[in-house]
Amino acid sequence: MFKLVLLAAVLIASTGALCAADTAPAPANRPIDEDRLSFQTSGPWSPRVDLNADVAMVYGIGKSLPNRLEEWKSHGYRVYVMTGVAWGDYQDYVHGSWNGTRHEDEEQMLKNGSAKGHGNDVYYMSPGEDYGKYLSQGVLRALDAEAQAVCLEEPEFWVETGWEPNFKRQWQNYYHEAWQAPDSSPEAQYRASKLKYLLYRKALSQVFDAVHQYAKAHGREIPCYVATHSLINYADWRIVSPESSLINVGCDGYVAQVWTGTARTPNVYDGKLRERTFDSAFLEYGAMQNLVRASGRRVWYLNDPVEDNPRHTWEDYRGNWESTLTASLLQPEVWRYEIMPWPQRIFLGRYRSSAQSRRRDPIPKDYETELQAVISAMGDMKQPASATRWEAAGTQGIGVLVSDTLMFQRGGADASDQHLGSFFGLALPLLKRGMPVEPVQIENATEPGFLDRYRLLMLTYQGQKPPDPKFHDVLTRWVNAGGALVVIDDDKDPFNSVREWWNEGKEKFKTPREQLFKLLGVPADAQGLHRVGRGAVVLESASPAGLTYQPNGSDQIRGWAKKAADAVQLPWKESSALVLRRGPYLIAAGIEETGADLPPVVLRGRLISLFDPSLSTVKEFPISAGRRAVLIDLDSVPRDHQGVIAAACRVRDQVISPDSISFRADGLEGSQAVVCVAMRQQPGSVKIDGKPMPADECTYSDGILRLRFINHAQGDSFLIQGR
Repeated sequence: MFKLVLLAAVLIASTGALCAADTAPAPANRPIDEDRLSFQTSGPWSPRVDLNADVAMVYGIGKSLPNRLEEWKSHGYRVYVMTGVAWGDYQDYVHGSWNGTRHEDEEQMLKNGSAKGHGNDVYYMSPGEDYGKYLSQGVLRALDAEAQAVCLEEPEFWVETGWEPNFKRQWQNYYHEAWQAPDSSPEAQYRASKLKYLLYRKALSQVFDAVHQYAKAHGREIPCYVATHSLINYADWRIVSPESSLINVGCDGYVAQVWTGTARTPNVYDGKLRERTFDSAFLEYGAMQNLVRASGRRVWYLNDPVEDNPRHTWEDYRGNWESTLTASLLQPEVWRYEIMPWPQRIFLGRYRSSAQSRRRDPIPKDYETELQAVISAMGDMKQPASATRWEAAGTQGIGVLVSDTLMFQRGGADASDQHLGSFFGLALPLLKRGMPVEPVQIENATEPGFLDRYRLLMLTYQGQKPPDPKFHDVLTRWVNAGGALVVIDDDKDPFNSVREWWNEGKEKFKTPREQLFKLLGVPADAQGLHRVGRGAVVLESASPAGLTYQPNGSDQIRGWAKKAADAVQLPWKESSALVLRRGPYLIAAGIEETGADLPPVVLRGRLISLFDPSLSTVKEFPISAGRRAVLIDLDSVPRDHQGVIAAACRVRDQVISPDSISFRADGLEGSQAVVCVAMRQQPGSVKIDGKPMPADECTYSDGILRLRFINHAQGDSFLIQGR
């Protein structure tokens, strides 16, 4: 007889529900702020999309919503309502049946007079006075149908639009001057984008206010989220969205819509334009976390096992999903995830089997298994801070300062670099040497202590501008207290001349950088290193975007950053991989384009790779360039601890006694399940639904019992007994 002890450190404490005595409450009975895993869907429940998650975000506010909410709720999910902000099936609003007034003049319009479309008779909206009221009514109907939270998706105003009659009226009302074509000058472009930003903030504020009033009147807690791309992607794709300002108008947090489709957007590094999915995703997720850190609000990280573009292969989708998933798990403060959008298109869709084939196949069985194993682990990422640390990484505490105004300079003849080199030119040279660099939101920098976590900050006003002079006051104090600031800017950005605070006050400066350097006490044209209090400033008159097109541009950026780090005694370290420990999990990414001078990182021990559908144990795991991994480190817990540690399914109702363990398991109908149970010795018997499991489906080796079976949505019962 053997004694089974709960492996508490690695049991999945939320949607996996691997608990010794079934003590974890079901999602519907937990506090709503403990929701961990979600997905969005517009379709009905089916056994092939019954996911291991807490929340179903049911899409759309049409007539079918109440029935769809009830269907998902009846299958054990907490239900949120999600609907588009900039577009949707809102023809009743556009064509006048909602309030008797037609609103075609609120469709975002291109310079040629055509509306910016998003499907058949669906257009991006330029929100007028009534639009927020319309959205509010639809959302309140969803709340009457017992939606438990609200998620408004993608408030997007395209840079290339702004010719519609509504926008011209809004310009007159806000600026008290005649509308100007957005592409007519840098100032017109900047002011047009600023107004677009404010219009969607106003529309969302109307909806949030309505929800909060409803919640108060009904005695309910109803969180409000915005599902939005990152600032990095919106700027790259030439879209304007409120981003950081939503926290101040009633938003409880964000769903960070980062996935293969955004992260594979090519950028330039050392003169080479190519997709860098992992690098871009790491920076995008970091930017979204930076939005909420100062406020303590929530953020969910989206992953997508496929993507919007249906022309790729399963191999392409899978590799890019592994890259974005790994990038999201390398952000240690976040433990809420939208595990996928549109599960129907993933598990019921068909895509090309290879680049050479035109045949479309359903999802590969081993990919189904891998997805379910990873999803189970994602529900367990809320690990103690004491158990979270970098096992391999370069210098930490480095940030690249970014502002929402990155989105304001993306149109017209003087638009910033088409590949957003002003940002990637500062961030990639550091990330490519294993430094977990973070985008740092300028709008949040004035919050008390916000900059304290950083030792070195990179800054340029090429492609962006500081929205408020208070930022310079805070940045100056940070440098004086011991921070290292690297400013790389040739002061040639045409947008320096837009009418803004640095050239309209009592003191007028040609550029915002000149005003900053006056506060720092450094001559505006003084190149090189300067001591400022206990800190240091390095100024280099160069274009970060221009350097991205040079074969050695990244070396120059790193050299200037290292000079600043040395000045404040920040140790300079480079790494060929990023490896983060989160309790028993090791998240690892081999960095590409690092060069051959950095030694490889090799992980050793008893490791289970969740990207391996067999969930086999390995003793050595090299993190080579481009390799991604989510591993369970069996050696991170005492060897006498035993229990379920990995599962390509949902495990519930686990009960452990001195001589047996029992649980129920369910998953995607017809998919291959694998459950790993840590045990000191081979069990006497294993039964499924009261019948002995075949010997080849329950194998024991190296302290792990592996159970292999076909998942069923209704679930199966398992009993493991000792000898």
